[in-house]
Amino acid sequence: MNCIRLHHPLVRCLHVRLYSMDLSEVVQKLNSLAPLTLAESWDNVGLLVEPYSKKAVHKMLLTNDLTEEVVEEAEQQGADFILSYHPPVFRPLKRITSSSWKERIVARCLERGIVVYSPHTAHDALKGGVNDWLIRAFDCKDVTPLQHSTAAPQFSHQVTMQLATIDNAMAFERKLKNELNSARVFISTVGSHIMVQCQERTLPAVISLTNKVGGDSAAYLSITKLEKIPELGYGMGRQCMLSVPITIKEAVDKVKTYLSLPHVRVALAQKTDMSSEVRSVSVCAGSGSSVLRGRQSDLWLTGEMSHHDVFDATQAGTTVILTDHSNSERGYLVSVLRPLLTTLLETKVEVLVSERDRDPLQVV
Repeated sequence: MNCIRLHHPLVRCLHVRLYSMDLSEVVQKLNSLAPLTLAESWDNVGLLVEPYSKKAVHKMLLTNDLTEEVVEEAEQQGADFILSYHPPVFRPLKRITSSSWKERIVARCLERGIVVYSPHTAHDALKGGVNDWLIRAFDCKDVTPLQHSTAAPQFSHQVTMQLATIDNAMAFERKLKNELNSARVFISTVGSHIMVQCQERTLPAVISLTNKVGGDSAAYLSITKLEKIPELGYGMGRQCMLSVPITIKEAVDKVKTYLSLPHVRVALAQKTDMSSEVRSVSVCAGSGSSVLRGRQSDLWLTGEMSHHDVFDATQAGTTVILTDHSNSERGYLVSVLRPLLTTLLETKVEVLVSERDRDPLQVV
């Protein structure tokens, strides 16, 4: 932080504080907040546009979608970092020209020295992320993800064996440590039992060493592939039971108030009306068909769904509320992400929310 002291006949003293944070540190903090491993495999997240001349970040603009109007807003605001919830670069670009709006955005950001970063589905899955924010439109209890995120285990395979004697087991453990000292393995010996955890590339060496134990001292050997581990509280979508049952009309009013929307679209479940009771809710910010499909809840809340998926839901007894895609996400930037990033970046980076960003679909 620098401090400039200005003097003027009418102003005794004025301090102008200039804050900044190195770009690499900003990116590291964003990645630590929502690890990119949480994102869906099809997504394009993280640092997307990095100008050649690396520099410090002074001002960050948050937007749900990065349009040319938002880039212009960033320039006018003096922002040198845009966090776009949806990735503006999704499919590979073969050229950067002025022929398409997405290419113009990349070219303009590079020319103006503006960084672009996108978290997207990493924040969809994040504990405390956009879906936890969305389901808070209701008074819930026992909130859980619809699809749990999973983390890869430290090792991919486990080899378990029993040797004839404790001495043989201890000798074999020493052999493993000596000959696999450059490989990442975990070895545990209890009596005559040995358990070795390793990566797949190390597995042949471990098996080869079992043949050097000698004689018939290895009573048995088993190999187990280690599965991914569910990460509690992380994942796509959210579901809950309501603390107190409400009517469909009350649910609609809650959503409109929470998202500051004058209108939403509603598809009533078969044999229900606006006074019917809602006891359970499932939500998915954005486009929720693939996450919500098959979930048994009285009410689904999402941004958009296909015509046929809506019909499938209502015929199965579920009422659907649609807000349009980004309307189910944008409020998260204002109420959660902006204050969170202000603290995370130690108030060294000014964090703004775009005023020009809006869903392309409007009810008229």
